[in-house]
Amino acid sequence: MAKNLYQNISQLWKTPDKIKDLKRERLIKWRKEPRFQKIEKPTRLNRARALGYKAKKGFVIIRGRIERGGRVRHLYGRRGRKPSKSGLTKFTPQKPLNIILQGRIQRKYLNLEVLGSYPVGEDGIYKWFEVIMVDPQRPEIKNDKNIKWITEKQHRRRVFRGLP
Repeated sequence: MAKNLYQNISQLWKTPDKIKDLKRERLIKWRKEPRFQKIEKPTRLNRARALGYKAKKGFVIIRGRIERGGRVRHLYGRRGRKPSKSGLTKFTPQKPLNIILQGRIQRKYLNLEVLGSYPVGEDGIYKWFEVIMVDPQRPEIKNDKNIKWITEKQHRRRVFRGLP
């Protein structure tokens, strides 16, 4: 049975040896970009399409980066003591990194709604995700029967309520 385009893209991302040099070049370039970068087309077309992306007006792809590793809990008035005894180190956040990044991007782009996100790369310091966002005011979105649900009032700011 012949594979289609999306199956081939998925297979490439599962075997990183084939696109190792391309990934390295991308990460070097992405480190120099700002924290949130609006891009023209998704890097992983198969994942974007699975999450509901369509190549039409009203859909926006934003690549964002977030620092890897555990979080630091900032508590004041604990100076002069060992951090390991005051609960400041090894603090694990309650949400995954991609959900945290979705919330940060939602706060920056207030007129858009988050549809979903997927990972596109990581190095020793950062993880990069691409977040699919939808502009609910666009007539193309309001007239599309598959995505017009996001224009309704109860779906506003869904990322802050823990919805994917």
